[in-house]
Formats: sequence, C-alpha cells, structure tokens
Amino acid sequence: MMIEDDDVSDEVAAILREDGITILTSSTPVRVEPTGEGRLRLTVRAEDGERQLEGSHLLSAIGRVPNTEALTPEAAGIRLDDHGFIEVDEYLETSVPGVYAMGDIKGGPAFTHLSYDDYRILHANLIRHEKASTRDRMVPYTMFIDPQLGRVGLTEHEARAQGRATRVAKLPMNAVIRAIETGETRGFMKAVVDADSGQILGCAVLGSEGGEIMTMIQVAMLGKLTYTAMADAIFTHPLLAEGLNTLFAMFDA
Repeated sequence: MMIEDDDVSDEVAAILREDGITILTSSTPVRVEPTGEGRLRLTVRAEDGERQLEGSHLLSAIGRVPNTEALTPEAAGIRLDDHGFIEVDEYLETSVPGVYAMGDIKGGPAFTHLSYDDYRILHANLIRHEKASTRDRMVPYTMFIDPQLGRVGLTEHEARAQGRATRVAKLPMNAVIRAIETGETRGFMKAVVDADSGQILGCAVLGSEGGEIMTMIQVAMLGKLTYTAMADAIFTHPLLAEGLNTLFAMFDA
C-alpha cells in the first residue's frame, strides 16, 4: 500500500496477519510447480532466502494495460502516453479537438465512481455547454477488506511533501462506542488538517464501515467545513459517526 501512510499500511498488514494471512514483502516469485496432489507449490525468494508455499490456487495480479491498440487511435491522430493510455486535458478532450475519452482508457485510478464522474463532466460540457473539469476533483476510494479502509484527500506524507503546515489526529476504533458494541474494534480513524486554516485536508478510516465514515468527512471537505464544525456537530448516539466528534476534538485537546 505505497499510497498510504506507513501507520495505515502497517495496521492493515497487522489485521490481515491476525486473520491468518501471511504477507511477504520484498519477495520475488522463482517458480511454480504441481505437487501431484492437485495442489501447487510456489517458491519465492525473500531477503532471508527462499521459501516454499503450497495451496490449491494461485492468483497472479500483475496490473492492467489498456487495449487501445484495438481502437487504432493513431488513425485519427489521437495521442497516447508512454503506457498506452489516451491523453486528455482537464476537460477530457483528446489531442484531436472534439474527440473525448472517459473511464479507464485515459489512465488514472480505475474506479467505477471516477468513470461516472467523467460522464458528469462530459454531459455538463457537451449538453449544457458548461466548463466542468477534472481539476482539483476529490477522488475517494474504499478498500473492501474486513474491516474497510476508506480514504479521501491528502495523506499525512503528501501534505507535508507539499510544504503544508499540518496537524494530525488519530482515534483508535476501540474508543468508538459503536465499534465496541459490534465487537469490531480494530483499526483507527486518522485526519489531517491545515494548521493555519483548520481546513480538513484528508482522512483515512480503517474500521467497521470505514468507507461510509470516510464519506462523511468527504462531504465536510466538499462543504469546506473546518475541523471545529465536525468536533462540535451533534451525531446520533451510538453510531460509528459519533467517533468523529472525538477524532476532531483531539485537535483542541
């Protein structure tokens, strides 16, 4: 999880290990061979030497590539990037005026909700003659592990890399009453705010219904609410959202 802060990645890994999943990093597959019993043996080379893993199935996830060659874009003069994706500007227009591209074919995060927003932009511009663009749009995502990881906005690392003065608050899920009641207290909520303006810059919510809770913070960000609005809001007891009071109140603790 290279796009997340280390504390988030480490907590996800800890949860997966707790659920019985072995995670090997900095490892290279060497060979795959049948065991003769309808199973497979995978040999990997790690920093501490080779080790063997056995199982019934092997899933290889090596990424995705666009199939733009089937479209012969060069015939229309449409420019591709180095990875074969169609290049577009902030209005989703290609290098050929009047020709647009939307969805995964233009590269970027391959999310269904992002493709739908591409449609919104093109509908606004081509049908209603507006000037909607992709500039500064807020793209959330949820990783549907158990419990979920919801993310929107800047990570702590990204905010500091931009030279922003930031403040960070983190609330363990075992401090959220609803999480205790439902028996899923793993994970935490983490928020990053601008130290000067109090604007919410981003969050990661790793916990029960993390994607839903993240979306509440996203709405606050869309409305340009400061962290104090979230700290002072009245949320129904005992919902998971009630933890947002405590999370954002931590900035004034």
